Amino acid sequence: MHRPIFYVSDGTGITAETIGHSVLTQFDGIDFDTVRIPFVDDEEKAHGAAARIRNVYATGGVRPIVVNTVIDPELTEILATSGALMLDVFAPFIAPLEAELGTKRASHVGMAHGLTDFAEYEARINATNYALTHDDGVDVNYADAEVILVGVSRVGKTPTCLYMALHYGVKAANYPLTEDDLDKLELPKRLIPHKPRLYGLTIDAQRLAQVREARKPGSRYAKVEQCRRELELADKLFRRENIPVQNTTHTSIEEIASKILARLGIEKHMF
Repeated sequence: MHRPIFYVSDGTGITAETIGHSVLTQFDGIDFDTVRIPFVDDEEKAHGAAARIRNVYATGGVRPIVVNTVIDPELTEILATSGALMLDVFAPFIAPLEAELGTKRASHVGMAHGLTDFAEYEARINATNYALTHDDGVDVNYADAEVILVGVSRVGKTPTCLYMALHYGVKAANYPLTEDDLDKLELPKRLIPHKPRLYGLTIDAQRLAQVREARKPGSRYAKVEQCRRELELADKLFRRENIPVQNTTHTSIEEIASKILARLGIEKHMF
């Protein structure tokens, strides 16, 4: 079964897509064809979006679903003329909050992703720069690192570091375990002073081989046997040094980051 999903927003559409995706993953056996329509912030754009959704409905014969974060109720009414099932992300929260707080919401477009706190924005940018300069052991001065991810090549260290930096402002570095490190089965000396901040990442050997094959086709580096050997040695090292480990094979980057922050006691909130 295929079902068209539209994430419609008067801003970037990130909120609608993030929430919508989280909900849709609860439904098995359905292929969702997703489209994001951002910056629907006037009547002309709303009519254009409605026409686009209506056309998909007429062509495919299946009622689309719209996950909507448009603030202006008049624009939402225009979108509803598409005939789609309208799911307003904010609606269930607004009335109870207005009653509890004794004030009406401020209907400002794009506030969720606006540059409202320059200190938080600067922290996020600084953390991102830190992750980039401390990627794959390029800079091994880990004095300021809040997290140091450790693992063999291509287990997901870099994207996880960047995610934590961009969304939480966490200064995250990563260190790739080399064959020399694994053969010694010892924690590299440069990591020993920072052991409380270490977190290991691992992955299924078959999946790792696929990732490496895409990077270096036909190489020894990408062979399943080589991947399995490296992962087994890395796991032994993690157990020996009592380093917490997260398997990334079937886990989203959001969940990986959340588990790492919780385990290391880093209490930061998503920007």
